[in-house]
Amino acid sequence: MNTLTEEIQSPAVLSLGERPMANALEHEAIYIFREVAAQFERPVLLFSGGKDSITLVRLAQKAFWPAKIPFPLMHIDTGHNFPETIEFRDRLVEELGVELIVRNVQDSIDQGKVIEETGKYASRNMLQTTTLLDAIEEFKFDACIGGARRDEEKARAKERIFSVRDDFGQWDEKNQRPELFDMLNGEIEIGQNVRVFPISNWTELDVWSYIQKENIEIPSIYFAHKRNVFLRDGLIWSAEDEVVFRAEDETVEEKMVRFRTVGDMSCTAAVESYADTIDKVVAEIRDSKISERGARIDDKRSEAAMEKRKQQGYF
Repeated sequence: MNTLTEEIQSPAVLSLGERPMANALEHEAIYIFREVAAQFERPVLLFSGGKDSITLVRLAQKAFWPAKIPFPLMHIDTGHNFPETIEFRDRLVEELGVELIVRNVQDSIDQGKVIEETGKYASRNMLQTTTLLDAIEEFKFDACIGGARRDEEKARAKERIFSVRDDFGQWDEKNQRPELFDMLNGEIEIGQNVRVFPISNWTELDVWSYIQKENIEIPSIYFAHKRNVFLRDGLIWSAEDEVVFRAEDETVEEKMVRFRTVGDMSCTAAVESYADTIDKVVAEIRDSKISERGARIDDKRSEAAMEKRKQQGYF
């Protein structure tokens, strides 16, 4: 992986041929990270091993270089993550020498705090909320940095960069603070915490273009590869993972696919693709007319599925 210890330029330097907007997005994200460090006592970076959280790690490195990232990474592990993602997560934190906190949804199930879903569309994605809120309380985190973007989904489109959650972890979309002239207000009451979204104004293409420009390594499942899959409801599901329910009449076939978004295996579908390099992925995303969240079945449970989860304390 191309790390900052190998080569770094000041974020203020605009390289030849770089889009000013892309540079402005990086500057904004670095500013947000530094505001978090200045305004909060116990921040944490929520890390899933996906492209957005990997981008956050690179931005955090730049924000605090040459010091190390001054807060831990935390992964809420459903137990149904793609193996490639977990392998990448462990290797990255070892290379960077940062602290990784892992809290497991299985523990919440075993403790009777949540009930495992069953059936055709069963997923542990919604169960993460309880595990996340318990971890925030355990470590007394006052700011949780996440990789959500406004272009992903309409509930995320109306959430602030500093998004205040009450002492139950809930989000009130009708009671949000104004954020004028890049002024971020981190003042909170006892028991409250803030979700922070440094790349909220980025698009999927912005993220991929940044990964391309920075030569950032990402998990292999983001690139086209042969995989045993089956079709259901017009979506392509992996047949190589036991946690993905497959009916007897759902036929397995081998296809060239990749994953545009990485989440719980049981709710994340693949897309047909031959984009096996970063340049091909960027070109594919540029021509795409479908949102990456279109491959997430958890967003299709209802018209307001994401908003309801966020109101309950979801990422």
